[in-house]
Amino acid sequence: MSSRFQLANAIRALSMDAVQQANSGHPGAPMGMADIAEVLWNDFLRHNPANPKWFNRDRFVLSNGHGSMILYALLHLSGYDLSIEDLKQFRQLHAKTPGHPELGHTPGVETTTGPLGQGIANAVGMAIAEKTLAHQFNRPQHQLINHFTYAFLGDGCLMEGISHEACSLAGNLGLGKLIVCYDDNGISIDGEVEGWFDENIPKRFEAYGWQVISNIDGHDANAICVAIEQAQRNTSQPTLICCRTVIGFGSPNKQGKADCHGAPLGVLETTLTREALDWPYDAFEIPTDIYKAWNARDSGGQAEQDWDQKFEAYHAVYPKLADELLRRIRGDLPVCFNADADAYIAELQSAKIKVATRKASQHTLNTFGPMLPELLGGSADLTGSNLTLWQGCKTIKKTDFSGNYIHYGVREFAMSATMTGIALHGGFIPYGGTFLVFMEYARNAVRMAALMQQRVLFIYTHDSIGLGEDGPTHQPVEQLANLRLTPNLDTWRPCDTVESAVAWKFGLQRREGPVALILSRQSISHQQRSQTQVATIAQGGYILADCDGVLEAIIIATGSEVTIAMQAAEELGRQGRRVRVVSMPCTSVFERQSAAYRERVLPAAITVRVAVEAAHKDYWYKYVGLQGQVIGINEFGASAPADQLYAWYGITTAAVVNAVNELV
Repeated sequence: MSSRFQLANAIRALSMDAVQQANSGHPGAPMGMADIAEVLWNDFLRHNPANPKWFNRDRFVLSNGHGSMILYALLHLSGYDLSIEDLKQFRQLHAKTPGHPELGHTPGVETTTGPLGQGIANAVGMAIAEKTLAHQFNRPQHQLINHFTYAFLGDGCLMEGISHEACSLAGNLGLGKLIVCYDDNGISIDGEVEGWFDENIPKRFEAYGWQVISNIDGHDANAICVAIEQAQRNTSQPTLICCRTVIGFGSPNKQGKADCHGAPLGVLETTLTREALDWPYDAFEIPTDIYKAWNARDSGGQAEQDWDQKFEAYHAVYPKLADELLRRIRGDLPVCFNADADAYIAELQSAKIKVATRKASQHTLNTFGPMLPELLGGSADLTGSNLTLWQGCKTIKKTDFSGNYIHYGVREFAMSATMTGIALHGGFIPYGGTFLVFMEYARNAVRMAALMQQRVLFIYTHDSIGLGEDGPTHQPVEQLANLRLTPNLDTWRPCDTVESAVAWKFGLQRREGPVALILSRQSISHQQRSQTQVATIAQGGYILADCDGVLEAIIIATGSEVTIAMQAAEELGRQGRRVRVVSMPCTSVFERQSAAYRERVLPAAITVRVAVEAAHKDYWYKYVGLQGQVIGINEFGASAPADQLYAWYGITTAAVVNAVNELV
């Protein structure tokens, strides 16, 4: 049997070899954390390399994702579909081993990490999902949902503000099955962190409400093992295990120094490291006994088989619950949802209600919520403004996880990354709200959700200068363009109750990525539509009002400005102009439609085009052309009532009418 030290050295060797071959990467963290990883993966982590998606597996998150080679080495050694040839292609085009772990590229990678601090926030989301799902489905004698979430992080993660937000939330919620190993090596890119990061981390986490296990020698397997066992026993608090390590452990001339943080050791130093570690094997060579000791396929297969038997016993006693759990694991919506949602949308079209779209969103939640027990909502301390709370909501608390709503507090960044972690875990569709302008706090988490194509709904209210008196600090201008330019993200800005319900339905059904719903504070008029028009809303852009005769001009609008566009079209009609109004609640969905459909809505021959939206103008020139006009706002707003602001910035019916007449 190979010694534990040699098992850990296999990680070190593969990490330094892959980084050396790529001439790029971060060998320091993998070499420093190898002993911690060896203990965790060989003694504690329940997983099945033959089935990376086994639902009751423990989750492992490498928050310090720049150290990706430690994860690739672990996956390779324990038996995942990641070959030695894949490791040799580290950081190369289309390889299964990209520079930072990427969900979907590598079997066994639970989340894309690299932007520091977001991985731990994802892990918090996974732990929330596990605990909530357990309360919803577990029954006496049937503990079906029962697994841990483990995370590695380093100094950089703890310096990022999101780690404060997420770890504070985790402590408040008492996530006892979240266990985090802190790589306390005292080194970051700029060198020794003393001087710019010398706070008392144990005290900080104790203040959050965590169990803290301090001063563990990160190269002592027995000490690490005892610490993890202690962490597992405490089911009322998350645990931080502070592991003192040497970055680049084993490198005679670079260990303990920033030199090995983000650069290859070099050919000579790699040779010297092999000698220092008593690792007498060539690059990428792992002896058979090491592979045998690491292989987790048999134990993982047995663990999954045992769980399958538990599920069968559970299904025999609770067949409806078991089927419901399977549905939610698959991510399927209830069979009746589509028809029931369409019936509600038809009712809204007949009701002709004039409300703010944030209120329309809440009405929709009150209808859709009872159909969807998988909804897990929340808000960043703006519940009463975002209107994300519906009649069937119950708040999740440390002492009661039977609810379906999270008060995230003023933690927009952590909320967004945590929701992504919830989605990654499975079993829930998370949604959470804040003001649109404060999307900026969470921007990178939104980007990561889109990069991973996760089913997350971001609710952004107070969508324009229409929020009024709170002024330019709260009035979004450039945020809509930012969201629309994000790949894989569908951004909806509905114009009334009907479009709001369609946007919600679309977001709930979409599996290919997140959806942002952009909602107004002020009331918006209902728009009259035919049944055919209602059906075309889901295509992202559609003809809301048309003219008789030869078309002269097209007005494109979204959200609250659709009313302005419609009023302008009526006035132009009285003047004899033949005008079409196109409501375009979601540009990305519209652009995915067939060329024929897009041509029907926006015929290329009609070059007289005006777009109107109370947001940055530049985005809309792709639709109106350089010869068209955009009625919008390219400067920050001001503090005043909404009607005064719209008049001051020229976002008016008269402005649209004048623009069309000038172009014609």
